[in-house]
Amino acid sequence: MTPARALRSRRDTTRLGATIARALEPGDLVVLAGDLGAGKTFLARAIARALGVPGAVTSPTFTLVQEYETKRAPLLHVDLYRLRESKTPLEQEIARLGLRERRAEGAILLVEWGEDAIDALGGDPSLVVHLTITGDTTRSATLSGRRAPLPS
Repeated sequence: MTPARALRSRRDTTRLGATIARALEPGDLVVLAGDLGAGKTFLARAIARALGVPGAVTSPTFTLVQEYETKRAPLLHVDLYRLRESKTPLEQEIARLGLRERRAEGAILLVEWGEDAIDALGGDPSLVVHLTITGDTTRSATLSGRRAPLPS
């Protein structure tokens, strides 16, 4: 686990997203964790933009999965928050979405609210980013996983 990085502005979060994007490879699993409002979707947008996704990068809160083509690999932005309310076990919902298979095919999975679904997503996350609210407009990010020692 790396020391917490202070994110004093949206610009800092955008820079972190660009740094993460440079490190990603096909088949990587990135889990974005943190409370509501911690900035998971904003960071996911920053990563997608840095990977070259044009146009709108929308939250998958209601669609569950948004897929984008990048030069490196397909990017699947996933939000598992709503699935927590389902009567169906989370592992079954993930299987229904085919996320593990897409990852095995080389897609990069960028998953919000996925910290307790890592095994169902294929295990061994490349990166887990835990965002913490530290003030009205500030956050901190703690990174773990094999891609965690990212350059600043």
